[in-house]
Amino acid sequence: MIGVNKVILVGNVGKSPDVVSFPSEGSVPVKKASFPLATTEYRRSRDNERVEITEWHNVVCWRGLADVAERILVKGAQVYIEGRLQSRSWEDKEGNKRHITEVVADNLLLLSNRQRNEENPQHTNPLVDILNSTTEPLGDLPF
Repeated sequence: MIGVNKVILVGNVGKSPDVVSFPSEGSVPVKKASFPLATTEYRRSRDNERVEITEWHNVVCWRGLADVAERILVKGAQVYIEGRLQSRSWEDKEGNKRHITEVVADNLLLLSNRQRNEENPQHTNPLVDILNSTTEPLGDLPF
């Protein structure tokens, strides 16, 4: 039987991404961005009072998506994340067994206006700059 490992989250970034670059065989290092994401649900208690329930998720972005996350995400930004769950364990310096479950993001979409833009506060969409700076002219198209 084939399994499905798919996660879709909409929530708020808990803090700006921590970014680490790892050396690779090629000339470009591999980048990893990680950040906490809060998802909040509202339910009614037995007393019919509105109760807020917040879950925290560890999100990891790799390579190009890590670069995008580093450029546009700040604490409080609302984002849509698509990815998969990944669990891992290790032993810390004191010899304690540690476990973590992370959401490895495949897709990230900024939903709010809260974004990193220290240089030009009037500019509202850093994705336009990213797309314009990293794309090359298409030249003559065959159609």
